[in-house]
Amino acid sequence: MDRRRQHHAGEFVTDVVLWRRGRAELSALLLAAAVASWILFHGASGYTAVSLAADVLLLLLAVLYAWSRAARLLGRPAPPIPDLQPAADELAALIHSCLADLASAFRRVAQGQPGSGQVFLCLAAAALLGRLARDLPTLCYAVVVGALTIPAVYERLSMERYMRMASLNMYRYEVLYQSLSLTCYLSTRD
Repeated sequence: MDRRRQHHAGEFVTDVVLWRRGRAELSALLLAAAVASWILFHGASGYTAVSLAADVLLLLLAVLYAWSRAARLLGRPAPPIPDLQPAADELAALIHSCLADLASAFRRVAQGQPGSGQVFLCLAAAALLGRLARDLPTLCYAVVVGALTIPAVYERLSMERYMRMASLNMYRYEVLYQSLSLTCYLSTRD
């Protein structure tokens, strides 16, 4: 049963990538979403994922504030808000420990202690990843667009059809050559 489900999932992905069997709408939606997100994040708007998330959170806070003020005026209960304090405490402890480790690593480098080479390697790797990350979203969008278009175009313009036509033309030329050759042979024999 598990193999059947895997086979079905494989067929689904193949149908989406090749725009077949009624999955063309989903393929077009995925392609449009990729192009729209690339335009949104890397086009003229100047948005990044962080700035978009900040704007969405600001809108959410404004809606919650308006809701709580309206609820108080109307005598209704305030909107339910989850308690995020434990998660915030864990995040603060994690950030504090990371910053402490970073400060001790810089102190070891400044004092010339052994292990400074590892810090330099980590910083060089971070700089390289930063340069790659600048172009990574564009690369990811290009891969998604390519994965959704190239296989479908290749299948539509399949070489098999052109090979069959070329084979048929070769057969016709072979028949024409044989008849011409036979005609020339007969005329030279006589």
